[in-house]
Amino acid sequence: MATMTSPAGTSDSRNRKNRRRGRLQLMLVLLVALGPMLLATAMYRLQFWVPEGRSYHGELIGNGESRSELGVQSDEKRWQMLVTAPDECDADCQQLVYLARQVQIGLGRDASRATHALAVAQPLVAEYDVSLAREYPQLHRYALDLKRYRRMAPGIELPQLWIVDPHGNLVLRYGAEVDGRDLLNDLRRLLKLSNIG
Repeated sequence: MATMTSPAGTSDSRNRKNRRRGRLQLMLVLLVALGPMLLATAMYRLQFWVPEGRSYHGELIGNGESRSELGVQSDEKRWQMLVTAPDECDADCQQLVYLARQVQIGLGRDASRATHALAVAQPLVAEYDVSLAREYPQLHRYALDLKRYRRMAPGIELPQLWIVDPHGNLVLRYGAEVDGRDLLNDLRRLLKLSNIG
């Protein structure tokens, strides 16, 4: 009995067709897997198609800088509203300290997830120091390393309020003109989105 065999050319043709199809499938898989990552990286690096709208009121600190790079040594593991005063703690600084405490109270049931703190480079005026100890018993106080602060925040010599996440990363920054409601809304949104702290 004779068996029928296909000519050798047909088999080679089928193998080439299968290889081409396999290569095409591999390219599609790679494009689907790597395409969005490459597009997102290009958008970030080249700053195109970046949305103009935003839902926060402070200045976003999105470069991974930490509280210690700012010149404040702390091991706090909760969200923190940190007031920095590279000069003396003047009226703007005192207003931000007051605002930080009021915002923490305004958090209601989430108040235990956040703290408020003050970092100063110079000693406080004795009268204000006594007032803080009496009226702000939960306020954390730190020394501010001016050399590190000026390296990380060049040109920012006025008091600032920073929101710091539980890992010690700087998230948002506000000047003394910040509206308390805006700050409270921003912090509430961060706490809602966060599973930490």
